[in-house]
Amino acid sequence: MIAIVNYGMGNLFSIYNALSKIGADPKVFTEPRFEGADGIVIPGVGSFGMCMSRLSQFQEALFESLQSGTPMLGICIGMQVLFDRSMESPGARGFGWIKGDVVRLPEGVTIPQMGWNNLSMKREVPLLEGIRDGDMFYFVHSYYCLPEDPSVVAATTEHGVEMAAAVIRDNLSATQFHPEKSGAKGLLILENFVRSTRC
Repeated sequence: MIAIVNYGMGNLFSIYNALSKIGADPKVFTEPRFEGADGIVIPGVGSFGMCMSRLSQFQEALFESLQSGTPMLGICIGMQVLFDRSMESPGARGFGWIKGDVVRLPEGVTIPQMGWNNLSMKREVPLLEGIRDGDMFYFVHSYYCLPEDPSVVAATTEHGVEMAAAVIRDNLSATQFHPEKSGAKGLLILENFVRSTRC
């Protein structure tokens, strides 16, 4: 069973339908208890500070699941909250599970980046099995992640600057793009994530 964290700001309908389409067993969780979950998805739409405010009740349970080895996938703002802090919400603290900051896209480009953009693969990881350089995915964001450790970056994209599009560290993974809105390639990434929960 794949737990989808419902903290009032995620695009639950799309990710639930996408997981169902690939034969997973998704369940929406509104309480900070993840008993029986083989994997956890943190979706996200909205501002960093508001998301952290609403996610705070889940933080301890999520951390316990992460420490126990449960595979976890953050999507869009669900990726950004894994970092220490964001320029979008000064004073708000992220989970800090991946060291680094979230910064605004540079001047001179369309903000937010909204639409399809291609990936540049940086290393082979199970989450991105079957994905190739140039494959297109759907992005909606105004800020991007700057990890302190570049080795966590599995793929990048460019929108005025090269930025992390997918990060992986042990059983924690995240994408700045929306796999649930990215057609067949996005579903493949979700299939890869679900497969990792069954290992």
